[in-house]
Amino acid sequence: MGPTIIAVIVAIGALIIGIFLGKMIFAKNTKQQVDDAEALAKKTIEDAKTLAETLKEKKILEAKEHFLQLKSTHEKDVTQRNQKLVENENKLKQQQQQLNDKTSAVQRQVQENEALKESLENQVKAFNIKKVELDKHHEEHVKRLEKVAGLSAEQAKTELMEVVKEEARTRAMAHVKEIMEEAKVNASKEAKKIIIQSIQRLGSEQAIENAITVFNLESDEIKGQIIGREGRNIRALEAATGVDLVIDDTPEAIVLSCFDPLRREIARLSLQRLVQDGRIHPARIEEVVEKTKKQLEEQIMEIGERTIIELGVHGLHKDLVRLVGKMRFRSSYGQNLLMHSKEVANLCGIMASELGMGQKVVKLAKRAGLLHDIGKVPDEETELSHALLGAKVAERCGEHASIVNAIGAHHDEMEMLYIISPIVQACDSISGARPGARREMMQSYMQRIKDLENLAMAYTGVEKAYAIQAGRELRVMVEADKINDAESQKLSFEIADKIQKEMQYPGQVKVTVIRELRAVNVAR
Repeated sequence: MGPTIIAVIVAIGALIIGIFLGKMIFAKNTKQQVDDAEALAKKTIEDAKTLAETLKEKKILEAKEHFLQLKSTHEKDVTQRNQKLVENENKLKQQQQQLNDKTSAVQRQVQENEALKESLENQVKAFNIKKVELDKHHEEHVKRLEKVAGLSAEQAKTELMEVVKEEARTRAMAHVKEIMEEAKVNASKEAKKIIIQSIQRLGSEQAIENAITVFNLESDEIKGQIIGREGRNIRALEAATGVDLVIDDTPEAIVLSCFDPLRREIARLSLQRLVQDGRIHPARIEEVVEKTKKQLEEQIMEIGERTIIELGVHGLHKDLVRLVGKMRFRSSYGQNLLMHSKEVANLCGIMASELGMGQKVVKLAKRAGLLHDIGKVPDEETELSHALLGAKVAERCGEHASIVNAIGAHHDEMEMLYIISPIVQACDSISGARPGARREMMQSYMQRIKDLENLAMAYTGVEKAYAIQAGRELRVMVEADKINDAESQKLSFEIADKIQKEMQYPGQVKVTVIRELRAVNVAR
């Protein structure tokens, strides 16, 4: 409905209302009221007309604005379509040009291929002619060679194949050796991963046995005093000693956990004093731990001095005396390190004396035997092996060069330069391999040694086989007239591979093949 019609309807309505009001006023015979009603009706009609005109203009403006918006949108769409059409035309022109260029290139390539084909056909014809001529010359040359050599072509091939086979075997062994060396280098990371996984899976029992100490209590009430308010006492004790205290539901017991046996001993003695005294608080804990450390240091020095006096070793540096005392708190494969070192020292002295060496060499051998494992109780953690670390410490403390060499070479990590070096190595093996020393049954040990020797004797050309160093090394003597140098290397590799596949052994086994040729003549 348009605005004009609305205005007309409003005016008619106002008029009807005016008439009605006039009749009512007329009915009352009041002239003034009639005049007022007419004036009111006129005003109402004028207001209605004004409102109708206002609505009409507003709707016209809205229609114009809507038309302008539609027109602008249409113009934008037309412009965008035109631009797309232009872009598509340009792309089509470019594609047409590229297609024309490719067509021209293909035509040129076809022409070149035809020319190349003709050239190849001519070369093949010439090659066939030359091949026929070469075959004739080859037959004549072979006949001449057979006459000169006195061998047929088949016989020459057979001899050549034998030579090539022998050379191939030699090169193959050298290549295998290179591959093995490369594999050792490249397999280092994988070996470390395997070792770590093995430790994680199988090392729990060993770790529990060698890394904890159980401290017994008279009653469980003392556990609360040791823990302290909000755990202050136990934290102070762990911080002072470097040992973890495990307080659980185990009745009348506390577990001290640490890989360092010296720290565990300090924690045990400190805890024992604190429990006996009854005063347990952080300040008292630090005081007792310091006193215990000093007392244990004095005890370590006392143990070291008593050991060197017992063995008759004099003039030892104080740091070395301290390390000897520390060995009392360390074990290796279940064997106490100090007892092992004392045993090795006595064996070295006896062996050097039985070999007829001078008294000076006997003392040096005993001294080296005592100090050969000091690298296992270092004051600082290092990446060096215990043999090299021990040699470094001994050298720093001014020990004789022969003792330094014996310590560093007792596991073949240094070259042996003095006579006491092999003595120390042999005595270390004797003490470690002694039945019962390292939790190994005599019967199984002897069986492993026998199996090693029998395995080597099963090979052709082997004269003798000896398992030495507690089964850590296998020395194989071969007959020089049956096995050459190259075959010796091959035999060493095969024996080591067979040991690895068929036998179970701790650590590693070094296989040494020895080939000796002696030429003896007598002048008469």
